[in-house]
Amino acid sequence: MLEISKSPEGIARIRLNRPEVHNAFNAELIAQLHAAFVQLGTDNDVRAIILSGNGKSFSAGADLSWMKDAATFTHAENLEDAEKLSAMLNSIYTCPKPVLALVHGAAMGGGVGLTACADIVLCVEGAKFALSEVRLGLTPATISPFVVAAIGERQARRLFITAERFDATTAKDIGLVHEVYQTLDDAEEAMSNILQDILAGGPHAIADAKHLVLSVSGKPIDAGLRSFTAEQIATRRTSQEGQEGLAAFFEKRSPDWILKS
Repeated sequence: MLEISKSPEGIARIRLNRPEVHNAFNAELIAQLHAAFVQLGTDNDVRAIILSGNGKSFSAGADLSWMKDAATFTHAENLEDAEKLSAMLNSIYTCPKPVLALVHGAAMGGGVGLTACADIVLCVEGAKFALSEVRLGLTPATISPFVVAAIGERQARRLFITAERFDATTAKDIGLVHEVYQTLDDAEEAMSNILQDILAGGPHAIADAKHLVLSVSGKPIDAGLRSFTAEQIATRRTSQEGQEGLAAFFEKRSPDWILKS
């Protein structure tokens, strides 16, 4: 259900591989995604992770057969099922490695959730998005923390309630995706350029920078937060990586984390 590869430069790629159902979620795919992000997130050889989908779509959300089965579950079984989905999404959202998503075709329900969890999202024109749960008498509850963090409360109120479809341009306007490209090849080329920028940064500094955003977002700028951020930069400056980066800058050379061609 997943295709996973890793380049010599440390770029891992996870491809959703259920093209016959537009990469819709089921319990097995959720478990595999969770395991993959946990494993790759702790792999010292991995510098970044790309998430994409094989076939015509990124992800159409929940698999119909899985949803049909869930309708027969008890409340406790549904709770356990939902907690597994939440854990998978959180493994992407908090992954120490930069996560880049390449979105094309349909990105519905849980597919929007995956999109919201990525750090950088490139999208292809023609992509369609929707949070359509209310039309089934449900809510996008499990994905909601990640989607609201990405698009804000105001946009979420509308899209959660109307379940309307929206296009790639709207997805960019509301902050769900970063850039929109005419073709998949154009998006892949742009992603290669972004990855070069990522590879130029210190791997541990990038992980700390990602954690920093999650740590300060929405917090009041009080003495506690200022003390926390001061501690963060002090730790970075005295770290082995920080010392190497500063030395390389002043010595006008590349730091040791940049692969020599």
